[in-house]
Parts: sequence; C-alpha cells; structure tokens
Amino acid sequence: MCNPTIAMNQVEIPPLPAVDFETRYITALNEAGMIQLISLGHRTGLLNQMSDGVPRTSAELAAQSGLQERYTREWLGGMTVAGVLLHDADAMTYQLPEKHALLLTDDGDANLAVFAQYLPLVGQVEDDVLGCFREGGGVPYERYGRFHEVMAQDSGQTVLPALLDAILPLAPELIRRLHQGIEVLDLGCGRGRALIKLAAHFPNSKFTGYDLSNEAITWARQAVKEQGLSNLRFEVRDLGHFDIDAEPERFDCVLTFDAIHDQAYPLKLLTGIRRTLKRDGVYLAQDIHSSSHHAGDRDHPLGTLLYTLSIMHCMTVSLAQGGEGLGTMWGREKAREYFDRAGFRQIEVHQLAHDVQNDYWVLRP
Repeated sequence: MCNPTIAMNQVEIPPLPAVDFETRYITALNEAGMIQLISLGHRTGLLNQMSDGVPRTSAELAAQSGLQERYTREWLGGMTVAGVLLHDADAMTYQLPEKHALLLTDDGDANLAVFAQYLPLVGQVEDDVLGCFREGGGVPYERYGRFHEVMAQDSGQTVLPALLDAILPLAPELIRRLHQGIEVLDLGCGRGRALIKLAAHFPNSKFTGYDLSNEAITWARQAVKEQGLSNLRFEVRDLGHFDIDAEPERFDCVLTFDAIHDQAYPLKLLTGIRRTLKRDGVYLAQDIHSSSHHAGDRDHPLGTLLYTLSIMHCMTVSLAQGGEGLGTMWGREKAREYFDRAGFRQIEVHQLAHDVQNDYWVLRP
C-alpha cells in the first residue's frame, strides 16, 4: 500500500524498456487467447469432461460432450499450443493434466476457469463503453446478459467455501446469534447463493435479499422454492434511496458481497445500512482489496484486470444511473472514509488467505 500522505506527483513509475515491453505484449496477446479458450472450455463443459485425465481424440471428446468435432478439434489445438493440454501426436489424443484439472474444473477447491469468462463478457459492450468515453454517461445493467450468472459462479469460489468457517467468524458472536435466531439482510444479493446457504444452515434465523436485477431475483426465488426454504425471501429493489427508505433498526446483520463499489450512490446505501442496523447489529462487507491511489496498486496481483473490469462494468453501470461512478478500485482509504461518514464507529478490515482479490470489513454502529 502507498502512503496516502505522499503527493502523487512525487511518485515516479519508470516505463519498461521497449524491448521488454514488446516481449511482454506478445506474451499478453497469447495469454489473452488462452483465457478466451478457457472460457469456451468452461462454458461448453469440455474442461470438466476432460477432468478425469483420460486421453481422448477430438472425435471422442466431441461425441461425449455433444459438440461439433471441427470446433472441438480447433479448441484442442489452441489449448495444446497454450500448454494447457498434453497431446500425443501419434495417437491423436489430448489430455488435461491433473494439476491443471484441479485449477480449471470442478474437481479442485476452486474452479479458476470461472474467472476467464469476465473478459469475453465485458468485451461485448466495448462499443458502448467507447461511446461513453466520447459522450459521457454509462452502460446500463441490462446490456450485460450473463453478468449475474458469472458473478454467482465467482461467489462460488470466494464467498461460499469460506462463508461458514472464515467470513462469519470475523464477527465472533455472529454464528451463535444465527443459531438462536436473528434477521439478516443481503444487499445486492444477485442470485442469492450466500443467503440460500445461510438459510439452510441456520433455520431459526430469517433472511432477506434485495437486488436490482429481476433476472437474478427470479433465479433466487426458484432456488428457494426447489429447496423448500421458508425462512428466506427475495425482492427486486432499487437501492438508490436506501438512506431514506431503509427501515430503522430492523436487522441484526447486514451483508454485502462485492456490491458497494458499483452502486449509483454508495454513500447513500451505506448510510441506509447504518440506519437499518439494530444498535447491537453487525455489518459484514466483502469488497475489492486495493489502494485509493493508482501508485499503490502497482503490485496488486490482479490490479490491471480489476481496473479493466471497472471501466467495462462497475464504474460505467453506476454512471448509467446518473451515479457517482466510484469504480472497482475505490480502495481501503476511500472505503474507510465512506464507512465513517455513514456513521459506523467500529471499523475493522481483514484479508482471508484464500482470497487475494477482496477485503472483508466488520462494521458496527
């Protein structure tokens, strides 16, 4: 992290030598191609089909996956050249090594192929974003057809596996109170997978989820119906005026997972969260780990990607609503400022070992 007291014009970032940057750029083009292939492999099911490590021909793999052989063969070629697959040229078979399968399929602790979907997804709105560069404004949520689907898969890697054992224990009393029975609100809940898991695990508590997306809430309600959960409800709701219409001191716990920075009016939402919390309540917020200063993010392991996603989604959807356009990389300093202005007096921030992308905040009135 950078020292926020240092003037930004004092920070010198030397350019890379031209020859090094050229090599890096060519490498980046190839790696970007690999990301596109991995996204296709994830969405078609090819990667999961190959997770058993059995060598297969393109015809065998296409038949088993219900796909066209010609497209499957070309994909196998690209993944071979990328070094993701092993190829026996004599037998004309292709194999996914176990160490790669554990990273890119559902067989491992986290399926990193999920994250490969982001760049192809936001690339679909590049022309819209280009227009915003020239004319201002933003790109609305409805232009991102699969975003909530991908975000649900994303949370399945960062939130769901750690929810009970690592995230909730950040507030030491919370699990005990959830077993006893409290009211919990998740704002910007998306498809509600975190709440669905919590409602099943803590039947004495009541859970509510709000999200702007009708598609996401429809999916969540269907999941609740299928699982027969009577202690969970979802509602389509615009949170733009939550500072005014939040019910005072209603909830014992409020949750947000990667939701604050792309709100139209993030400070209004945070003020509403403070308003709706009971006096002994707790607010748990997962949001992007970053500095509020560009120079402080030079060593961020995902910094370039996150700035890209900010331009292509998070910042622009906020601006499309006439909002602040806070952006993905708002940073710890800005977050702490906003939490303080919203009225929170006890503010803690944590990082969890499994998640280099996010901070986990524990806030109390």
